[in-house]
Amino acid sequence: MTRNLNSPLLRSRVKSEDVQKTEKWFGYLLGPAGALLLNAVLATYLNVYYTDVLKLTSVWGGAFLAVFPIVSKVIDAVTNVLMGYIIDHTKTSQGKARPWLLLSAPLLTITGILLFVVPSGNQTVQIIWVMLSYNLFYSFAYTIFNMSHNLMVPLSTRNSEQRGSLSVFNQISTIMMSGILVALIFPMVIMPMLGVDKSKWIITMSILSIIALPLTLLEYYFTKERVTLEDIDKQEEEKIPYRKLLKAIFTDKYMVLIFVYFLVYTIGTQFKNLGLVYFCNYVLGTYNDGTTQTLISVIGGIPMGIGIFAVWPLAKKFGKRNLTMAGFVLYSIGSAICWAFPTNMVVVLIGQFIKNIGGLPCSYVFMALFADVLDHLEWKNNFRCDGIAMSVFNIIAVSSVGVVTGIFNMMLAKSGYVAPYYNAADELIAVQSEAVKNVITFSFVGLETITAIILVVILAFVGVEKGLAKKQAEIKERKGLAESNEATEK
Repeated sequence: MTRNLNSPLLRSRVKSEDVQKTEKWFGYLLGPAGALLLNAVLATYLNVYYTDVLKLTSVWGGAFLAVFPIVSKVIDAVTNVLMGYIIDHTKTSQGKARPWLLLSAPLLTITGILLFVVPSGNQTVQIIWVMLSYNLFYSFAYTIFNMSHNLMVPLSTRNSEQRGSLSVFNQISTIMMSGILVALIFPMVIMPMLGVDKSKWIITMSILSIIALPLTLLEYYFTKERVTLEDIDKQEEEKIPYRKLLKAIFTDKYMVLIFVYFLVYTIGTQFKNLGLVYFCNYVLGTYNDGTTQTLISVIGGIPMGIGIFAVWPLAKKFGKRNLTMAGFVLYSIGSAICWAFPTNMVVVLIGQFIKNIGGLPCSYVFMALFADVLDHLEWKNNFRCDGIAMSVFNIIAVSSVGVVTGIFNMMLAKSGYVAPYYNAADELIAVQSEAVKNVITFSFVGLETITAIILVVILAFVGVEKGLAKKQAEIKERKGLAESNEATEK
């Protein structure tokens, strides 16, 4: 797609060739916050809405909530491939990924609301609505946003230090949403208020969906694709075949290792995210008690706050890869402590603190490391693979999330999960068997004990940072030579 978006209403508000404070604060911290908040809430609580409010756990003998997420993520994977192709073949005066942020803003709001306004009564209608709304949000609206948003850091600049700074700001936004609002405010204030009242869920989630619109527009206006715009004035070259792009990313060891790393990490993290609310409600605390999940989240939030100031200086000194490896060793130790004593509040909090200290490097520097691999690929192949690489990245994310959600829900159903209900005395009954509690505990802390060690081994082979500055200089030299040759021909 080639379009001129030079209308004053559509131009980026970022003019500088170097990253400025306004770009960091508005484009990478505040701008993404709306969509990231909505997604963080859905990642933690949408499944709770399905199991506890809509009470879909027993539909088709427990098969619906197991199969539907997997099938939906197959669709999501296909749309990610299409979106990657579209981004790689988009050429506008405002970049190739940013314009899609503009489109995603209203789509996120509309589809976010549709997720929760599920009609009451007829179960068949409910099932159809759930499937359609889920895919409209994840396979369409959020795919457009997420693909574009995740490419902002790699396409923002070639300056490694500035790019690292943007990666940190970008991650601070994620941590603010998931680590403060969703992990602290929601369990302490919002969830006890919502309970299993469907109308209150609809109002709350509609407000969050509406907030995403203006903030996503803010991200669009305060970001700039400097890397893409290096070639904006050049004559359009012959399109690189899709097969050639795929070959470039899947024959490079660093990119393959990054994909495997992300797959393992996502599987562990998704099981943890799904298990969090259930663990706090049934294993460590009581149903929506307003304190258990808050305490765990506070312990998780303290290290994340420290990390804002500590991680990037350490990453520059020791290397992004090396710091992340050391972090995952701590991550595994902390998870193991929680797994061994899942009902002891003090021990679990200690384990969570250790675990979250270990998770700091991964949280703050991963996108910068991914950007390094994209630059390495450009140096190696003499063309960029941003869209297709990000589509594979997102396919891994959405596919593993779908599979994990399906497996988690099936594990709950098969172990005998009972949705909360009110008895004759109008008391809320929320009790689970030991089998259900064991499933929940393994999902929340057990699996990540294992995946963290696997990640250390994978990262040991990711040496992309070595010689990267020289490669980036060669890329600029090639571009300069090409521009000189074009000028001579003219």
